[in-house]
Amino acid sequence: MATAAAPESSLLSLLYRSYPAAISPDATEPDYLHASPKIFPTVNFGEADDAEIKHWLNAVSGLKAAQATNDQAVIGNILAQVNTHLASRTTLLGAKPSVADIAVYALLAPMVEKWSPEERTGEKGYHHIVRHVDFVQNSNLFSLQIPEEEKVAIDVNDVKFVPKPIDPKEEKERKKREKTNALNPDATAEKPLVVGKGKPENPAEAAAEAAAGPPKTNKKEKKEKKEKQPKQPKAPAAPAAAPSPSIIDLRVGHILRAINHPNADSLYVSTIDCGDAPGSENTSLDEETGKTVRTVCSGLNGLVPLEEMQGRKIVAVCNLKPVTMRGIKSAAMVLAASPRVAEGEDSHAGPVELVNPPADAPAGERITFQGWSEGEPEKQLNPKKKVWETFQPGFTTTDELEVAFDSSAVPVAKEQEGKPAIGKLVTASGVVCTVKSLKNATVR
Repeated sequence: MATAAAPESSLLSLLYRSYPAAISPDATEPDYLHASPKIFPTVNFGEADDAEIKHWLNAVSGLKAAQATNDQAVIGNILAQVNTHLASRTTLLGAKPSVADIAVYALLAPMVEKWSPEERTGEKGYHHIVRHVDFVQNSNLFSLQIPEEEKVAIDVNDVKFVPKPIDPKEEKERKKREKTNALNPDATAEKPLVVGKGKPENPAEAAAEAAAGPPKTNKKEKKEKKEKQPKQPKAPAAPAAAPSPSIIDLRVGHILRAINHPNADSLYVSTIDCGDAPGSENTSLDEETGKTVRTVCSGLNGLVPLEEMQGRKIVAVCNLKPVTMRGIKSAAMVLAASPRVAEGEDSHAGPVELVNPPADAPAGERITFQGWSEGEPEKQLNPKKKVWETFQPGFTTTDELEVAFDSSAVPVAKEQEGKPAIGKLVTASGVVCTVKSLKNATVR
C-alpha cells in the first residue's frame, strides 16, 4: 500500500469501491455507525454488537486526533488496546465482520506498512494488529476491492517473537487452585509420610502384625505431641468506617455535546469529559476533541431543553455500575433537581434543573459535601449494597438554592457524632454547587 495512494485507501473510498450497493458514491458523510447491516446483510448485529462497533469507531477517531497532534502516549495506548482485544478474536466483534474492522484497517494499514519487523512481531510488537490487517485485506469475509499493489506486504511466517499462548483450560485450573489455596492454606501443605504403615502384601505378615498389636510409641514423643502450643490471641478487628456519602464519586463533568437517543424518546445521550485518564475503564476517546470521555444516557428528554445540554458543566456520579440503556452503555449519571412529590405521584413529571458547579471548575474536579469529605470514593459501588439508594434521600436543595446533604433524611448518617445536619455540596476549591430556582427539592 503506497503512501501516495492514501486517499484510495481511506475508509470512505474503500467502502465506495468494495460495497457500491450499500454505500452511495454521493454520500460525503456516511452513517458508519449503522453501516454494518448494509455492508454485511447476512450477518445479525445485536445491541451489544452496535455498542462495540461504536466503541471502536470512537477509538479510530481518537487515534486520528492523536496522530494529528503526534501524541505518542495516546497513540501507544490505543494501539495496545486494539492489539490486546484482538489477541483472542479474529475480528473486533469476535468472528463477525463489521465496518469497525474496515475502519481500523484503513487507519492502521499505512502504519503497519512503515513498521520495522521488530515493531510488527518483535517482543513488544503488535502481533495481533498485523495479523488483523493481513486478514481484513485478504479475507473473503470482507471481500475488499484492494489492488495487490496497494495491500500491505505481510509475511505471516516472519515472526520475531512468539508470545506464549494462554491455555484457557490451564488458566481456569490455575485460578481455581489459587482460590482454593487462599481459602484453605493448609490444603496444599504436604502430609507427613509415615514409613512402614503401608498394607502388608504377604497375608502371613499381616496376621503377625495384627497379633503383635499396635506398635510401641516412645513416651517422650507422645508427651511432646500432646503439648499444644498456646493459642495466640486474635488481633481486634479494625472498626468499620462510619457510612458516609463520600463513598460516592461526584465530579465536575463537562458535556461536550448531547443528542437524542436513537432508540428512546425520553433519553439524551451525552458525551462527557469527567477528567478520566486515557484508557480508563468505561471511557473512550472523543473523535472531535481527542479527550477521554464517558457516554452517559439521561432521562431528561422533554424535561431539560437539548440546547441546555450542550457545552456546559454538570455534576456527574462516576462510580455507579454502568448500565446499557436501549442499546447504549451509560457510564455515569448527571445530577439534577426536581420537586419532592407525595408517594404514588409521578416523580419524573418535572420541572427539572441540572446541578451547576462553578463554570470555571475543571472537568474531573472532585465534589463532596462539607463535613462528609473523609476518605476516597469506591472505584465502583456494589449495587447489592444499595449505597446510592441509602444516601440519595439526603441529597436536597436549600432555600438559598444550594445543593446539600441532609443527614436527618438518612438513618445511617443522622446518628453520627460531629457531623453537620446540613453539608453543602462544594468543589475541591470550596465553591458551592447550586440550582437555578428549585428550593427544598430532591436531587438525583
